[in-house]
Amino acid sequence: MDRMNVRGMRFYGYHGVFPEENKLGQQFYIDLDLVLDLSEAADTDDLNYTINYAELHALAKGIVEGPPFKLIEALAGRIASRVLEAYTRINEVTVRVTKPHPPFDIHFDGVTIELKRKRDRDGRIIRA
Repeated sequence: MDRMNVRGMRFYGYHGVFPEENKLGQQFYIDLDLVLDLSEAADTDDLNYTINYAELHALAKGIVEGPPFKLIEALAGRIASRVLEAYTRINEVTVRVTKPHPPFDIHFDGVTIELKRKRDRDGRIIRA
C-alpha cells in the first residue's frame, strides 16, 4: 500500500485543561500519514485518484481552530475520524498532534500524541 504524508501543519487553537489555554490559545502542529492506493494517480496524473492535500489541510484547520478540546488526544481522535469519514479511499491514518509549549514550569520541546485508525474489512473505523 502507498503512503501520503502531510507534515508540519500549524494552526492556532484553544485546547487544554487549564482556563488560560482556553482563553489565550496557542499553536498546534499536525502531521497526517495516510495509507491508500495511489497507483491510479501515479499512472494517470489525475487528481481524482488521489487525495487533495489542500482539502486535508482545510479539514484539519477547521477542527483545530474549532471548538476546544480539553485533551489533545481527543483532538487527534476527531481529526482521525473525520479524515476517514471524508475519504473512503484512505485505508489507514496516523495523526500526530504536537502542543509545542504546554503551560508547565518545565522546559521541553512539547508533547506529541500519535493515534492510528484504520478501516476493518466491513469499512468500519477501528483502532490500528
